[in-house]
Amino acid sequence: MTYFPGIDSIVYEGPESDNPLAFRFYDRNRLIAGKPLSEHFKFACAYWHTFCNSGGDPFGAGTRSFPWSSDGDAISNGKSKMDAAFEFMSKLGLDYFCFHDYDLIDEGATLVESEHRLMAMTDHARDLMHSTGIKVLWGTANLFSHPRYMNGAATNPDFQVVSRAAAQVKLALDATMRLDGENYVFWGGREGYMSLLNTDMKRELAHLATFLHKAKDYARNQGFQGTFFIEPKPCEPSKHQYDYDAATVIGFLQEYGLDKDFKLNIEVNHATLSGHTFQHELQVASNAGMLGSIDANRGDNQNGWDTDQFPNNLYEITEAMLVLLRSGGLQGGGVNFDAKVRRNSTDPVDLFHAHVGGMDLFARGLIAADRVLQSSPLEAMRSERYASFDAGKGAAFERGELSLSELHAHAISFGEPAQRSGHQELYENILNRQL
Repeated sequence: MTYFPGIDSIVYEGPESDNPLAFRFYDRNRLIAGKPLSEHFKFACAYWHTFCNSGGDPFGAGTRSFPWSSDGDAISNGKSKMDAAFEFMSKLGLDYFCFHDYDLIDEGATLVESEHRLMAMTDHARDLMHSTGIKVLWGTANLFSHPRYMNGAATNPDFQVVSRAAAQVKLALDATMRLDGENYVFWGGREGYMSLLNTDMKRELAHLATFLHKAKDYARNQGFQGTFFIEPKPCEPSKHQYDYDAATVIGFLQEYGLDKDFKLNIEVNHATLSGHTFQHELQVASNAGMLGSIDANRGDNQNGWDTDQFPNNLYEITEAMLVLLRSGGLQGGGVNFDAKVRRNSTDPVDLFHAHVGGMDLFARGLIAADRVLQSSPLEAMRSERYASFDAGKGAAFERGELSLSELHAHAISFGEPAQRSGHQELYENILNRQL
């Protein structure tokens, strides 16, 4: 069965094309900084938003009727949805997808039934992956939707719930490894608190660290060589989540000895909800050597929640791509479109328009960022701002060789420092010229 009739493979046609179902900037084989665009990004489809999101919201029912939905049993429905997913990804030219365990198949009434269902779906996925060449960028477990997780999963005050969450993670890891997934993500959807009145934060954080260690140890003992990611988010659904932002997560990983196996999966909308920019969170992760992967989307400036819209801000993405290029690229991960079409976008073709636009945007941003680095004075100007640390006492300070008393004496020797402009507007103009 064809689920997207009338839509051919999406190809690159160049910047002059007016075809809405063609790439204008994403030429997958174009070399930037020595690598093809396809390797820079490793674009992935978010299985949940693309194939499970019906368009419902707290104020109304779903608006989309999926052509792959049927009245069959759970496994038959899951296979139909997966067939549609692989048709979509093949036509779009995506190399990867990401999934939660119960995106692939509805959760069973018991843990044993859920395991049986997941095994059936991974069998089907393996066949489709073999025939298409599409791979798993990362898998994860949904430890936030079921009512049992209303007080958290790994941080739940009830040990039975923690055990149930661990069992679910084991099955999700098994599914990911069975599909040769390259990475595994932990998003603490409810790992946080609503009130400190009934929360022992120190104990919950220790439980979370133990949980992550045990999951990591299990996967490593099974031969998993991929990277584990933590995805920061400040709030929603919890009032305060333990994975608040990149700096918080890095501190947690370092404190509990998890920093050698875990890196960060940075999401745009989560970054802005934490009061930061996307590029700031990328830079913090890069500074720590933990920039692993990206969830691409955006929020809405007038809405204070995680709207998961497809990215469309070229300036923001170009600044982010500057961080990416300076850092040497992502460590293990790729760019997963953790985004959904709007509730009133109800035609199947809208899924293609959204992904084509997102892929073109990232390609255009990377191309512009590379021009900034290679053909503009921006990098030289930025280096010159710190030239006083390149030799003499400035260099000695960076090496930690000057005492506070020596710094005091040096300050007396030259008097009041000269005022030096940051030329911010000039830097912005240089970037704008490359867009």
